[in-house]
Formats: sequence, structure tokens, C-alpha cells
Amino acid sequence: MPLMPVVDAHHHLWDLSQGNYPWLQQADDPQGFFLGEYEALRRNFLPVDYRAASAGVRVLATVHVEAERDRSEQVAETAWLHEMNAAHGLPDAVVAHAWLDRPDTEECLLDHLRYPLVRGIRSKPVTSAAPGQSVAGQAGSMQDEGWLRGFSLLEKYGLSWDMRVPAWHLAEAAQVAAMFPRVPMVLNHHGLAWDRSEEGLARWRGGMEILARQPNVHVKLSEFGLRDAPWDWEANARIVRDTLAIFGWQRCMFASNFPVASLRIGFEPLVQGVSRMLDGLRPDQQQAVMSGNALRFYRIDLPPSSELGT
Repeated sequence: MPLMPVVDAHHHLWDLSQGNYPWLQQADDPQGFFLGEYEALRRNFLPVDYRAASAGVRVLATVHVEAERDRSEQVAETAWLHEMNAAHGLPDAVVAHAWLDRPDTEECLLDHLRYPLVRGIRSKPVTSAAPGQSVAGQAGSMQDEGWLRGFSLLEKYGLSWDMRVPAWHLAEAAQVAAMFPRVPMVLNHHGLAWDRSEEGLARWRGGMEILARQPNVHVKLSEFGLRDAPWDWEANARIVRDTLAIFGWQRCMFASNFPVASLRIGFEPLVQGVSRMLDGLRPDQQQAVMSGNALRFYRIDLPPSSELGT
């Protein structure tokens, strides 16, 4: 079967000669990375590299999510991405970074908003290292009044929130979503179901069910890789199908998380695999998951020559 066109709702680019990425250039312990060893990522990944990786797939548009560039360069990253768009035609939307609990939060948001491709913010709240541990109320956590005040600025300026929290914080994320029902939110990487034991999956599903009650929350079907383990089609299909059952196809979107996901799988096999996992949906529903939902969420207008079905 030919592959359907996709909108990649989550990828990264970086030029290590143009910006400072501490996790790529200065990390002393790469094994601290959630997938384990990542030496293969410690080189430039530019639009030409993205297109080479995605060859064989019709990519209609892409969304760049902040790539952990040094936080003193967070607006510089946005400016550089606009240069990449002007020169290479991607990305088509930008999710920038801003700390939400700092005195200069609003100034930082306004600096990002000078650039027309900015659609949202990814700002990771303080979270605990494992289930059963609590950071509730700590500075920068999802209960911190200062963090919540900063978060309210997303509504003020019409920005979405890309949330990246581990599975044991999904219920807390749901509380934030309920507090700000007019802020579009999208859960990164399927809620990070890292614990594939039956107990771990039950915890993840319970959190996902709580989060899905908030209609302003969407979810990215992305990054199914596990630490020091191969990409497992059957196990990952279970995650995708459970996510679809919980959120509905209308609120799920494909995303590659390249180049990070390339540590476990190629781009075309990833698209093939996720497409196979949607076999319970009608073709139009499958296309919504693979492209249409991301276009709507990130407010991307395709040029006429790139419209679906043409």
C-alpha cells in the first residue's frame, strides 16, 4: 500500500556550529538520556538531513519543537528556524521555549511572537523522577502559583502548550488543562509509557483517561522508543490503539520526533508502522491522524499545490 502523506507534528533541527545545545555538546553522561546512548545524535541535523531521512514519504508540513538549545538562546533558536524556513521551506510552524515562572516570561513570549511561525510553547514543568515521588508545589511545578501565572499568558497571547510530562504526572496535567480550557494543549510522546509492565501500563492508561476528559488536550503519537531496547511493533501498536481508544482519532496526531527516534527506527518504517496501527479507522480518519489534525492544531495553511488529495 502506498504511504499516505503526513504532517510531522514534532521534529528537531540543530546546527552545532551556530548554537549551544548543552545536552549534545557538553553532556558528561549520555547514558542519562531517556533512550540511553545517543552518540549518533551529536552532529548537525539540518533541513537537508531531515529531507534525506524522510525520503520516500510525502511530508506536507513540519512542526519544529524546541530542541533544548541553551536557554539564553531560546529566542535565537526561533530566529534561526525562520532563516531555515526562508532558505529551505521548513519548518512550517515553531513551538518555542520560554520559562513560565520567571520575571521575564511575558517579555520572552513577546520576543518569540515577533516571528510569524510561532504557534506555541514547550516549557517542561518540574516533575518527579519516579511514581510515588511528589514535587507538588515546588517552584516550577504544575501547582506553583508563579508557574500558573506565567501559564495564563499563553491564553492571553493565543499560544498552545506542548506538554511533556511522564505518565505519573498526567492527572496533574489534567488539572492544568481544566484551569485553562481555552489554551490548546498537546501531550508529547503519547504520555511517555516507559513502563511496559501491566502495572505500568495500567498507571499510564489511568492517567491518559483522566487527561482525555479535558477537550482542549490532544496527543502526539510519537517516540515509542524504550531505553536500550529495539523498536517493538506489537508493543507499540498496543500503545497507539489504546491512545486512539482513549482520546479518539480526532485528537491524535502523528509525529516523528526525528532525529531522536532515528536511534530506534527509520522515518519511512515509522510511518509505515504507525499507519498499520490505524487499521481500525476509516481512510479519512487515518488521514486526519497522519496530517489533518496537526494542520488544524498548529494552524498551518498548505499552499494549493500541497493540499491533501492533490
